[in-house]
Amino acid sequence: MKLLMLGGTEFVGRAIVEAALERGWEVTVFHRGRHAAPAGVTSLIGDRTAPDGLAALATGSWDAVVDTWSAAPSAVRDAARLLADRVGRFAYVSSRSVYAWPPAAGLAEDGPLVEGSPDDGDVPYAEAKRGGELAVTDAFGADRTLLVRAGLIIGPYENVGRLPWWLGRIARGGSVLAPGPRTMPVQYIDVRDLAVWTLDAVAAGLSGPYNLVSPPGRTTMGELLDACVRTTGTGAELRWEEPEALLAAGAAPWTELPVWLPPGEMYDAMHTADVSRAVAAGLRCRPVEETVADTWAWLESLGGTAPQRPDRQGAGLTPEREAEVLAALAKG
Repeated sequence: MKLLMLGGTEFVGRAIVEAALERGWEVTVFHRGRHAAPAGVTSLIGDRTAPDGLAALATGSWDAVVDTWSAAPSAVRDAARLLADRVGRFAYVSSRSVYAWPPAAGLAEDGPLVEGSPDDGDVPYAEAKRGGELAVTDAFGADRTLLVRAGLIIGPYENVGRLPWWLGRIARGGSVLAPGPRTMPVQYIDVRDLAVWTLDAVAAGLSGPYNLVSPPGRTTMGELLDACVRTTGTGAELRWEEPEALLAAGAAPWTELPVWLPPGEMYDAMHTADVSRAVAAGLRCRPVEETVADTWAWLESLGGTAPQRPDRQGAGLTPEREAEVLAALAKG
């Protein structure tokens, strides 16, 4: 297979490129040159937001293209139109954020969607991803378009700061504020499992939308954080607190306590997706221990500090905020 990756030097794109190289595919990476492309690829430099920024893609043909773009849909539109006659299939890594709010618990791919347009410029994340979906479908047609609606993505190369924050905090040791209940199920997808499934789906000629995240109930918040304690080996003590107490103490779900959400609409939206279609199409998810251990090994190779996307706010409690929340909890 000849694969064109739009991006490919960070997180999801990099994992897809490495998975394609492992299976012997011929990979071309189109990127801005801000980060080194993985060894073994053909590198094309360009900035899709600049005038004539797609010039490097003016020639060439590929069996498939994968795109993870999450900003202006018009950038997806322009690339898709340029490539439509020279690429067999288009896989767009979208998001479950495209479902209209509030998405029902257990929502499958036929749920109602937000409005979006392939011609939009800068719009909110959900509308941007939906506009990207429409841009690809308009250019390639539904039968040549794969829409990968990912949920929470973690694993090596993460540049959003969720699992890296938990690992870093637990590595410091001591008493660690842990958001309960510890038995609460969480859904995520290891970036490498996303990569393998996406490439398998492209090779099989699959089309249409697929929710892509681990099956409901496969992992809990307790199992995730216990794996972090074992992997870092610091002997940190998890101090479990119930959702009501944490919210009363002012702790912000998801942002200050990454991955965690209390019961309610947000939890239903993020951690109860129906992924039976993806499972039937071959989705396999590695154990949480493997995801945590490999992410920790990657962090250690970087000296303990993960890269951070400039367009995303860093996740997690600062030491000062953790102390404030613990003080509020102590007051009851």
